Amino acid sequence: MNLVFAFAVNKENKFEKRHFGDADKFLIYNHENDRIVLKSEENNLFKSMDEVHEHGSKKKGQAIIDFLQKKNVNVLVSMQFGKNIKLINKPFIPVKISEEHPNEIIEVLAKHIYWIEEEWTRNKSNHKLFIINSGILKVSIDKSNK
Repeated sequence: MNLVFAFAVNKENKFEKRHFGDADKFLIYNHENDRIVLKSEENNLFKSMDEVHEHGSKKKGQAIIDFLQKKNVNVLVSMQFGKNIKLINKPFIPVKISEEHPNEIIEVLAKHIYWIEEEWTRNKSNHKLFIINSGILKVSIDKSNK
């Protein structure tokens, strides 16, 4: 199975405690031949979109969804997700992490890739939220998740 990940990072390619849609750029990784490999870096052109009117706007969320779907992304990785998590978990699997370095996250993702593959195969929509600290946890997304 070929999964494609989008990491929400800052200009220094590190994760920060900000919502996925507020990242400076997205690092796009392919899972292929049991390895997670960097495919491209994409500037987040939607970072400030519609934020004057509404923080976490659906318009901004949908623009990011459309952009990442064109890149064939399946999994979103970030330190935080905002209220648009209820939009993004339909086409993507959200993964909330606590480490700031992508290499550390790649290692954990690779070790537990079968969980993410299983989620992608079993559910075509309304994916569970994965939380990675020292291990990995999968939870349902409801009104209390932020």
